[in-house]
Amino acid sequence: MKAVLVTGAAGFIGSNLTRTLLAKGEKVIGLDNFITGQPAHIKKLQQFPNFTFFKHDIVKPIKKLTTNVYRLTSIYHLACPTGVPNLTPLGEEMLLTSSVGTHNILELAKVHSAKVIFTSSSEVYGNPLVSPQKEEYTGNVDPTGIRSTYEEGKRFAESLIMLYVRKYKLNATIARVFNVYGPGMAPSETRVIPRMIIQAIKDEPIPVQGDGSQTRTFCYVDDMVKGVILLMEKGRSGEVYNLGSDQEITMMDLATQIKKTTRTTARVSRILRPSHDHNSRHPDLAKITKLGWKQTVDLEEGLQRTIQYFRAHT
Repeated sequence: MKAVLVTGAAGFIGSNLTRTLLAKGEKVIGLDNFITGQPAHIKKLQQFPNFTFFKHDIVKPIKKLTTNVYRLTSIYHLACPTGVPNLTPLGEEMLLTSSVGTHNILELAKVHSAKVIFTSSSEVYGNPLVSPQKEEYTGNVDPTGIRSTYEEGKRFAESLIMLYVRKYKLNATIARVFNVYGPGMAPSETRVIPRMIIQAIKDEPIPVQGDGSQTRTFCYVDDMVKGVILLMEKGRSGEVYNLGSDQEITMMDLATQIKKTTRTTARVSRILRPSHDHNSRHPDLAKITKLGWKQTVDLEEGLQRTIQYFRAHT
């Protein structure tokens, strides 16, 4: 059976990507071990007759997919535990998934001669000293800091992928994903947009770390999924592409916009900002734009959709 493989299919981006591929008529095999993914996502995806799911930790060899039963045409490799609060509690899992797990995926791609799209992260740039960040920027990272379990895991995975491209001529492309938001995020999410929205719709203080002057960019999940699929279709092997929004906003302005959109009377509350929190994120999108990708959902519309989703699911 010819199929597309999605690792991390129960995650936020992974589940949205899988649903889009299924809607396009693709036969999709999803893998996830639910360490941070949501079983509810898989339950909804199983309504599609062309979806197959295996609960599996990719740190272990993926023997089921090395048989003649399946013929993988492409692999979207999204698997990795996420979340700032998980940097230490799930630090080993982050590092092993990014290293051993990615090695297993690359070996699987060799068996099937499948193209691989790897979702890396803007975290590989560390706390950037230049803005916007181009793909050639090597970053300002702390290899032993608290964030290193995720940052260095992704950096190692990128290095391993590039080795396979050079040594084995594997067809693989890297997407450096910047902040993403939208329907499908868990109410228990600790990322900034869901955390602010949940507090706002409960009319409870909206948390802003520090003075709120730190900036981020936010890409709506539908646009992110379109970008990842575009890279599978047009991304060049051995190339890295930033993928996200290039519209910066301060965390204080984000809180104010969410307060206005939810029409809450809750106040904005300043809380302690972790010392390892980065000051900014701002991708240079010239490379992905040349492939034909563009944002179609701005932050105002995306927040409205996301707020509606959380109102219906909390």
